[in-house]
Amino acid sequence: MLAIVIATLIKMLVMLGFAIALAAVLTWMERRQSAMMQDRIGPERAYLLPPKPGQTLGRIRLWGLIHPLADSLKLATKEDFIPPKAHRTLYAIAPIFALAPVLMVFAVIPFGPPLLLDQLGAVLPRDPARLAELVAGSQAAGKFHYLQIAHLDIGILFVFAITSLSVYGATLAGWASFNAYGMLGGMRAAAQMFSYEITMGLAVMGAFLVYGTLEPNAVVEAQIQGHWGVLTQPLGFLLFFFAAIAETKRAPFDLPEGESEIVGYFVEYSGARFMIFYLAEFIEIVFAACLVTTLYFGGWHFPGLSSLALPHWLMVLVGMGVFMAKVFVLCFLQLAIRWSVPRMRYDQLMKLGWKGLLPASIINVVLTAAWILGEQAKVLPAWF
Repeated sequence: MLAIVIATLIKMLVMLGFAIALAAVLTWMERRQSAMMQDRIGPERAYLLPPKPGQTLGRIRLWGLIHPLADSLKLATKEDFIPPKAHRTLYAIAPIFALAPVLMVFAVIPFGPPLLLDQLGAVLPRDPARLAELVAGSQAAGKFHYLQIAHLDIGILFVFAITSLSVYGATLAGWASFNAYGMLGGMRAAAQMFSYEITMGLAVMGAFLVYGTLEPNAVVEAQIQGHWGVLTQPLGFLLFFFAAIAETKRAPFDLPEGESEIVGYFVEYSGARFMIFYLAEFIEIVFAACLVTTLYFGGWHFPGLSSLALPHWLMVLVGMGVFMAKVFVLCFLQLAIRWSVPRMRYDQLMKLGWKGLLPASIINVVLTAAWILGEQAKVLPAWF
């Protein structure tokens, strides 16, 4: 029992440490990447060391990489202002509702191949029968661990159940602030998140029909045996990816918090509470990239990786590196979209969700089901 608890804590430290650290780096990347795309210099003036006597500027700039730390210190030390007529309890817990769900859903993300502690130095055989025998022996000895915080058969359903709770964070933040504009921002956020969650669910339904499972690790294993989900479900991938961007309330779907022209749902928040909303947004970007990697880009798998004759411990580390590299690229892509596409109007946003993406997701489910039935009846060519 103690070994299970220790293993779970280690996996939590690895997964959440990676997610939170990458979210912090993304705050720098967004500024640096936008500067690159707009031909500007970008952040560079947060210094690692104070200035020498007689100098006005500090030392060691590191291309502005210290800016996330400077942001954290600035926001943490700012005044924590609460509006006089705000509902103090709901006002205080709204940031928790925004951050906690997005941290919880990382529990089902497989960030590497299963670990066999009694075979760390061995080169695992490629023969499926022999490999299954080794896995069974490791499981019997309690030496087999999925690189997931929680191995759930309904892992994808768990994701949608928990992420739906983040709607409360936006809605409560706007309503509890006793600000009309904040309340409108919360209503916009709730309507947008509900609308695009339906498209996300139907897009995942196509993947479920193909793989026959809702367990994320089994989805990755199915892609290793066949083809990546982006090849078997190209329309489902596009629908899920754009719905995930809308779910994270990022441009061009940032209507709930477009600070340049409308008032967001956390307009009355300052200091550390505002920082929690800000951090939750960037962690959502990381989670969306993790989920897309798991469902459509083979997770930790890379073509030709399984043919390498490497010790098991090294294969696990390489798989984790492949997974994190894919997540980083997808995060970069989301930031590039953020600075390439203008913001939509709210009526265009809802029209796209209900009249564009939703019918397309239903069509994707119908076509996928028809193809699988035809394959089973030997009417159509094999899918894989």
